[in-house]
Amino acid sequence: MMGLLVFKEKLKQLYGKYNRYMIPAVKFLLGASSFFLISSNVGFMARLKNPLVPVVMGLVAAVVPCGVTAFFAGCFLIAHVSQVSLEAALIIAVFMLVVMMLYYGFRPGDGYLLLLTPMMFFLRVPYVIPLFVGLSGSLVSIVPVSCGVCIYYIMMYLKQNAGVLAGSTMSEMAERFIVIVQSLFGNQLMWVMAAAFAAGVLVVFLIRNLSVDYSWSIAIIAGVITQLVVIFIGDFYFNLPVAIGPMILGILVSVVLALVYQFFVFAVDYTRTEYLQYQDDDYYYYVKAVPKITVSQPDVKVHRISSRKSSRHEKSN
Repeated sequence: MMGLLVFKEKLKQLYGKYNRYMIPAVKFLLGASSFFLISSNVGFMARLKNPLVPVVMGLVAAVVPCGVTAFFAGCFLIAHVSQVSLEAALIIAVFMLVVMMLYYGFRPGDGYLLLLTPMMFFLRVPYVIPLFVGLSGSLVSIVPVSCGVCIYYIMMYLKQNAGVLAGSTMSEMAERFIVIVQSLFGNQLMWVMAAAFAAGVLVVFLIRNLSVDYSWSIAIIAGVITQLVVIFIGDFYFNLPVAIGPMILGILVSVVLALVYQFFVFAVDYTRTEYLQYQDDDYYYYVKAVPKITVSQPDVKVHRISSRKSSRHEKSN
């Protein structure tokens, strides 16, 4: 345990010293990974499937806000979709416009969630997003998380129905619009997962702000249970195609990641909790103070003893 705490302090010092380089590096990885996932799953335009495109866009993402990167990613997705269906591209453009309006209207600082949420779906650990957001974000962060869920399922629909969209025999544009809209936004699994993530963020946020011991650990467990309950209710009512095995494995990995995050962000010692009481002219104040677990790095000094001097001293004797 002590070794982990020392490692944590070293990481904090490293981040404080090199954060001006680490933040752009993380933004580069997030941006490049997002554009790579779009190209590999919805890569309908040959020119944009060049491996250098994600690298170049990652470099751009390193110097611009995450909201701008999310906008570029949306345009990138629309450009690919326009190769197979102009109707689908127009519908997605309208959806992206609504997402941008919600993003800038509610939580412009959470643009990374629009990129990170679909990415976690592709990595099979999406359930960690509500835990992380509930522990460190706010209730308004539910908006970009839910939009990120919708973006993932839209990408999956395009990937699975590219042939149908490209070879559609429907002559009427209005008919094509109706079919695509029904297919995109009539996905019951998408709405159930969005509801599960929103409920998870809400439960984790409320519990972690309670003045109880181990509130963050309780919030993580409660958030996972909430997500499971919502998904199982949706499965019961709509008979959703949910793979139980991968879902349980993803939830277990998500819990481990959330606990690791808690250790590095909110490590406190509840055994040394203090309760304070004081007053002013208008109020009595009752304060619960829980100290953080902090350690200083061991300062080890090694004194080298010369063997040559020791041997001379023995000869003289």
